[in-house]
Amino acid sequence: MPEKAHYGLLKGKKGIVFGPLDESSIGWQIALHAYREGAEIAISNVAAALRFGNIEELSTLCGNAPMFVCDASKNEDVDACFKELKEKMGSVDFIVHSIGMSQNIRKQLPYEDLNYEWFIKTLDVSALSLHRLVSYALKNEAINKGGSILSLSYIASQRNYWTYSDMGDAKSLLESIVRSYGPRLARQAIRINTISQSPTYTKAGSGIPGFEKMYEYSDLMSPLGNASAEECAEYCMTILSDLSRKVTMQNLFHDGGYSSMGATIPMIKLAHEVLNDKELALRVGLDE
Repeated sequence: MPEKAHYGLLKGKKGIVFGPLDESSIGWQIALHAYREGAEIAISNVAAALRFGNIEELSTLCGNAPMFVCDASKNEDVDACFKELKEKMGSVDFIVHSIGMSQNIRKQLPYEDLNYEWFIKTLDVSALSLHRLVSYALKNEAINKGGSILSLSYIASQRNYWTYSDMGDAKSLLESIVRSYGPRLARQAIRINTISQSPTYTKAGSGIPGFEKMYEYSDLMSPLGNASAEECAEYCMTILSDLSRKVTMQNLFHDGGYSSMGATIPMIKLAHEVLNDKELALRVGLDE
């Protein structure tokens, strides 16, 4: 990553990022940017990710950040993680939840014919895990008053994106958990938010059927174009810092303006071209 200006937004703060895998992941970029903004960082993921991802490299880049093996879908793992975190680092000022998974999407099962065991797993790993992280952080007194909790969402929580399948339901549940927990956390001046990011070329994102088309469409529909993982991380720094101390229970769009657009001239021109060219419509599958 090229050198950019840093502002010390997280100087003196400590935090843990759950879910970074490799350089393409948003969680990776958040951890790296938080470290460069002055924070002391810890990293967590499941055992398989620690073996097959590049987590050790990220740890080195973040000042030899401690790594914690934790399956966020298991109570005992999360409880043990926060106990160990508190022993090694003390209580933290921010928690980042960058976790999501759908076996139904991996296997490309149609939404009307999902494997329900996998569906429940999608909801557990991608949404209930946030509730679990927050609950055990509080039980272990592992997050400081005035802290910030942040998770990553997608606009499919509010609109239908055909191939996003059961992950759309998971993101809806994720955002609901944020709203439900918000007033409860506010008693300790802790805020909780989600960021709804543009389609991003991560390992998880790239596994969605038709992702390239989703990405291109979003880019054409966004006045500023799609936001990268690195740009998302930069925005996250403001939400983790004290600059956002009165922002809570929000789903914050970071998508180049996509969420507020009806149509753009490039998209109108493309649609007009396709609608008036039967051969082209057939070639791109519009007849489907």
